[in-house]
Order: sequence, then C-alpha cells, then structure tokens
Amino acid sequence: MKIPVYIINGFLDSGKTEFIQYTLSQPYFECEGKTLLLLAEEGETEYEEDFLADYKTEKLEVYEAEFQDSLRLNEIAESFMPERIIIEWNGMWDFKKLKLPKNWELQQQITMIDATTFQMFLGNMRSKMADMLRKSDMIIFNRCDGIADLSSFKRNVKAMNQSAEIVFEDSTGEMNQIMEDELPYNLQSPVIELGGHQYGVWYLDVLDHIERYINKKVRFKAFVVKPASFPKDYFVPGRMAMTCCADDMAFLGFACVSEQAVTLNPKEWIEVTAVLKREYFADYRGEGPVLYAEEIKKVKAPEDAVINFI
Repeated sequence: MKIPVYIINGFLDSGKTEFIQYTLSQPYFECEGKTLLLLAEEGETEYEEDFLADYKTEKLEVYEAEFQDSLRLNEIAESFMPERIIIEWNGMWDFKKLKLPKNWELQQQITMIDATTFQMFLGNMRSKMADMLRKSDMIIFNRCDGIADLSSFKRNVKAMNQSAEIVFEDSTGEMNQIMEDELPYNLQSPVIELGGHQYGVWYLDVLDHIERYINKKVRFKAFVVKPASFPKDYFVPGRMAMTCCADDMAFLGFACVSEQAVTLNPKEWIEVTAVLKREYFADYRGEGPVLYAEEIKKVKAPEDAVINFI
C-alpha cells in the first residue's frame, strides 16, 4: 500500500508552516490515521505540540542527506507508521536529489512564495526558484497587500511552469478579483501583431484567459515544429524562451491548421497570420487553443529569436 506524500516547499519565511497548520486544521484533511510531518528546516514559526496532537500529527526533523536516501526514509516511515506524510521542504536544498521510497506516492507539490521578497529571490536565486516551481501543482503568493504588479509575477512563474495553478493571497485571504494584465498589444486591433516579447506574453495569457482570444487574428514570426503524432495538415509554429538561464529553455507554441503544413520544413522560420479557436485536439487530451492559418510566409530568423523571461 502506497503512502500519500504532500510536499510544501519555498524559501525560509515564505509561509510554509502557516499553510501546513491551516491545512491540518481543515475538515477535508481530517481523516483516519496519523500524519507524519517531516521538517527540512526550523522556521520562525513553530508547531505547538498540543496543536499537532489535536490533529494526530507527529513531526520529525530530517537532514538533507536523509532525504537523499530512500532506504533511510523508508525506515522512518516504518517507525512511525503514518497514513500520510507532509514534507516541509528547505528551498535552499537541491530538490532534484530528493529520493522518495517506491511505496511513497507524491500526491501534490505546493510552493509558497512571499510576494514581498519574490523579485529579490528571482533576481539572485532564479535557478533555485525554478527548481522548486517546475513540478509544483500549485504556487501560492502570500503577503500581496499593496503590490500592484502581480500580473508580471504571474507571467514569470508561468514561464517556468505553464500548468500550475497560481493563487494570490493578501491579509484578507485569497484574492478573487481577476487581474487585467497591462498587455503590450491592443486586443481590439484587427490583427494583433506579436513581436518576440509580445509573443511570449500572448502565449502565457492565452493559457490563462483563452476567452480573450477566441476568433481573434494574430500575426507573428516563429519556427516550424512538426510532431510525428500530428495529422498532416497540422504543425506548431513557436518560439524558444529562456526561463531561467541559457541552459534552461522552453518551447512555446500552439497547434496550427494549414493546407501548407505538408510543404513546411522543420525549424524553418515563417510569419503566420492566423485566427485562434478553442476546440478539442487529441494531443492536448482535451480542448485548447488551435490556430487556423490564413497566411504563411517564409522569413529569416528575427534578431529576437529567443524570448527572454529572465
């Protein structure tokens, strides 16, 4: 029987302990059996023993080397016999070296970010932050009071992890209002022209707000990708984006339908004018953005061929 594991990560004083305490006290987390809380660091907020006892939770401080030894972690589990495990991870440790035992099943990974220090960590420890964010299912920005440019925070995180749910919280709780991004193009233009950086913003915004772009016409330069699984009239025009460093690149592109697809060569640069639709596509395993090309021209690679989110 596999033991469900929940990882809560983030830098020191990012709000991990408060989030775990809140989670333990929620009715949806109150279930039979014991919870084992593995602490990778001692934060400023401590867990009261009475609180842990009330929610059938035992804690244990675990050193970095132990998290890299699946046999040692398995010994810990056999000693405590928990029904579930929560790991409060140290954001300064190498997340890639974490080795969970085979009978531990990762259910969810959540990253906590203090919005007041986000830009400092992004500028000075971008690689460490990227390691935490890449495989997170949810990313929570807390302490957002008085911060105006949350949309840029969201774009930076989306560049590293396009599928994660992103939540913003202030002193009153979750911020429910939809933030209108200051988009670097006019949504009302007959044709939305997308340069390099604009293309990156557009791509990420489509992922979050596809309703803004349905039946909108866009024009951009991109190189051709032709996945083997795609039908003959489909290809992907896209751009590479630098999300962390020169060695950390991501491809940004949506499926595109065109009769010219069969004449296009992989990696050649084109200028595409297309209308965006939302429809089912097998490779998406559901509905998603699909471009319908109205015009395709072959062009030279632009100077800003790589989008820089750094």
